[in-house]
Amino acid sequence: MIDPLAEVVTLLQPGARFSKFVLGASPWRISRSNAGQPFYCVVLEGRCRIAIDGHESLELLPSDFVLIPAAYGVAMSSLEPPPPGIETPAPIALGNGEYRIGAPDGPIDVRMMAGHCSFGSPDASLLVSLLPQFVHVRGEQRLATLVDLIREESREQRPAREVVLSRLLEVLLIEALRSMAGTNASPGLVRGLSDGRLAVAIRGMHEHPTHGWTVAELAKEAALSRSTFFERFNRAVGVAPMAYLLAWRMALAKDLLRRNEGRVAEIAQRVGYSSASTFSVAFTRHVGRPPTQYARDEQRAAGR
Repeated sequence: MIDPLAEVVTLLQPGARFSKFVLGASPWRISRSNAGQPFYCVVLEGRCRIAIDGHESLELLPSDFVLIPAAYGVAMSSLEPPPPGIETPAPIALGNGEYRIGAPDGPIDVRMMAGHCSFGSPDASLLVSLLPQFVHVRGEQRLATLVDLIREESREQRPAREVVLSRLLEVLLIEALRSMAGTNASPGLVRGLSDGRLAVAIRGMHEHPTHGWTVAELAKEAALSRSTFFERFNRAVGVAPMAYLLAWRMALAKDLLRRNEGRVAEIAQRVGYSSASTFSVAFTRHVGRPPTQYARDEQRAAGR
């Protein structure tokens, strides 16, 4: 059975960019703009607060895991932050990827791992739009263990280091996202898959992207009326069913074109279009470039 969540994460091509071990001594406050970069952190000991993209702050407990697929503003602080206007000194590098922040002589009251990963897919913004804006998982030791493995691997220069890191990050992202099933996730693929009826339709689209799906047929798969299915899908996933199907077909097509996996006519059939011309029109409208030009540009950029 096709797993839509695993497919999206695999297409994202996650890679390790930067991670650090942070020791905090109250009071402290740090904030930064991440320009849409994926950010994650896990609290190993103690407690702290995090505020994401201007939302209300959230208290983090030991083993709490936070993932932001596209972060623009992240602020973290001790439970009792410094008074307004008092700047926290820059973190002090202790070596070996460890940093200390806050009172220079105070006791350490929080330990956490924080880091950035990167998404290698040129289509990352589309795929990220299918994920929740913010993932907060509490009490999942598996996630803390995975972060420890990533930290250890990133510090060593072992053979196949990048391959191992990319696989660990894939597992980390899938584990974090599936841990949200059944929770109040923001609209996106995870929330759609947590709805048993919608999940059947979503899996159908991923399993058979070449099929000529209609809203009525997808509603039948989900055992819902057409209007109920359309409204429920739109509310849970954040886009209409046909818009989701188009986005997924285009993501698949772009991946096949980048990897030079056949002629345009062959790729058109593999993503559900009966003719190369129909596919080319849809692709050009969606991407802004004809498929042949897109393939040529991407392969040139990759040095192939």
